[in-house]
Amino acid sequence: MRDLNVVLLQQELAWQDPPANRARFERLLPQAPAGALVVLPEMFATGFTMEPAVCAEAPDGPTVAWLREQAIHHRVAIAGSLALADTVTFRNRLLFARADGSLAHYDKRHLFRMAGEHHCYAAGNERRVVECDGWRICLQICYDLRFPVWSRNRGDYDALLYVANWPARRREHWRALLLARAIENQAWVVAVNRTGVDGKGIDYAGDSLVIDPWGRVVLDAGDAAGVHHAVLGADALADCRAKFPVHLDADGFTIAPD
Repeated sequence: MRDLNVVLLQQELAWQDPPANRARFERLLPQAPAGALVVLPEMFATGFTMEPAVCAEAPDGPTVAWLREQAIHHRVAIAGSLALADTVTFRNRLLFARADGSLAHYDKRHLFRMAGEHHCYAAGNERRVVECDGWRICLQICYDLRFPVWSRNRGDYDALLYVANWPARRREHWRALLLARAIENQAWVVAVNRTGVDGKGIDYAGDSLVIDPWGRVVLDAGDAAGVHHAVLGADALADCRAKFPVHLDADGFTIAPD
């Protein structure tokens, strides 16, 4: 396994305006080197909307097609979540578009009830680990961060990836929990949040982070919109697990079905 370049697109989002948001990110994507993993925020096409009947796209809709086209054109992998209409329900779905145009996805498990998300979207029930240039990456969305059992490393991933619309008023929780997830799982953590104010007047402070398996912050994007680059080191991952093999004393468990 070799090092992995990651590019975090921490940006303000136009409220419920997919064409404007696609155009914004399309202008930024040329800054990502070929072979990189590019990460966009949660619901990057609309902002964190509770109006899926108005905003949700079909699984073969324009934003999904755009993701695939951009991944192929720039020879990168791109991850970000969308409000999607899934047969008879709506999902907050994290899409992972590979450089060959193939797609994987993860449906958000923990729906943010304080915003009524559980009334608007159906919860997923499967963890999803995808492969990217030899790295095993566990896909997670925002509120999932508060539930460590769901993200517990069972030896099946090398990095946790979080996309979020995490409000500024709880930024201390965001930072503390991300550090904990890296340390307890001995994995790299890549977490991308948005900036600006959404259509409901909620402020977002960014704070996108990349954290190594020892819990050291190697990239802190601060509170400004920008394009941020980091490298996930394969040797750092192996070194942490070899020198401090806490995984050998981990408790076995299973997650019961709903």
